[in-house]
Amino acid sequence: MPIRNRFAELLPEITVWRRDLHAHPELQYDVHRTAGAVADRLRDFGCDEVHEGIGRTGVVGLIRGRDAGPTIGLRADMDALPVREATGADHASTVPGVMHACGHDGHTAMLLGAAKYLAETRNFAGTVAVVFQPAEEGGAGAKAMLEDGLIERFGIAEIYGMHNSPMLPAGAFAIRPGPFYASVDSFRIDVQGRGGHAARPHNTVDTTLTASAIVMALQSVVARNTDPQQPLVVSVTAFHTDTEAFNVIPDRATLRGTIRSFDKGTRAKAVDDIRRLVEATAAAYGARATFHLEEVPYPVMANHEAETRHAAEAARDVAGHVDTDAPRTTGGEDFAYMLEVCPGAYIQIGNGPSAGLHHPEYDFNDEIIPAGCSWWVTLAERRLPA
Repeated sequence: MPIRNRFAELLPEITVWRRDLHAHPELQYDVHRTAGAVADRLRDFGCDEVHEGIGRTGVVGLIRGRDAGPTIGLRADMDALPVREATGADHASTVPGVMHACGHDGHTAMLLGAAKYLAETRNFAGTVAVVFQPAEEGGAGAKAMLEDGLIERFGIAEIYGMHNSPMLPAGAFAIRPGPFYASVDSFRIDVQGRGGHAARPHNTVDTTLTASAIVMALQSVVARNTDPQQPLVVSVTAFHTDTEAFNVIPDRATLRGTIRSFDKGTRAKAVDDIRRLVEATAAAYGARATFHLEEVPYPVMANHEAETRHAAEAARDVAGHVDTDAPRTTGGEDFAYMLEVCPGAYIQIGNGPSAGLHHPEYDFNDEIIPAGCSWWVTLAERRLPA
């Protein structure tokens, strides 16, 4: 079954929803406007139940079919990123320093479109739970929703997710069974030296020099400390000192970054190697440094075999073809938490030519909305045949 004609009709309306979300982005759990708009629309569509405050600010809508049956979950993420937008679009972010640079506005809009259709047609036996999640970007909102009883409370037997990919042609689909997205750990390195006047560096322990040496040394963790058959990424993404004066050598410096892998043993060894290297490098420069893992780590996101086939079959119905051997990505995804406790799968939909995810010039491609909505409803009707 190809793209549903109904979504061609709904495209202008869904596009308005998407662009409104894009213009009013919110971070992590502070998605009150977004979640409120989602809940209001679900009620307008005639969902049988709408539950707010799941996982702090998540929303779950229940749509019951014509006959009794199991419940499947369809999940979209709602939060934006702390990125200053540079698209120049008419619907660009109105919130300084915050934008939808990953397409969660599009994910939310597509699942809303699917919910509207499913509430109209109800051509399935069972219940569809549409799950709108906060805090995917570093806040582990999926974990928070699970801790609030998402799976048990709503009796979800299978759960599915979708993310856009600028690397794929518009409206194409890609998936793979097993490990798909990497585990993600964020870290902080605190460097303590002895500050002083920039004209007399010999009287200081230079934290800028020490921290720079640590950044360079960390590259050896991947290049020389890790089995080359095991993918690993170590990225330092922030470098701060306790002064911005041109004539002061700072007393302290802080580095932040991420570790990404597909193997628990590789991850554990990398953490140990980094801690040892950080402390030894700092000592070589007469400074001290401490390594801290921060926030909640995201586990490897691994698709379940049977549910991957179900997701791929629905994608094939919509697009005529699906790549079922998509390359693994070192991007992280907290949907991994849901797949650890419930059978399910996660699929990519092509965004077409665009800036990359998390780039200030990225924008979701509204033309793929009918394909994404069609995949959601095709999957639901396949898994819950009337």
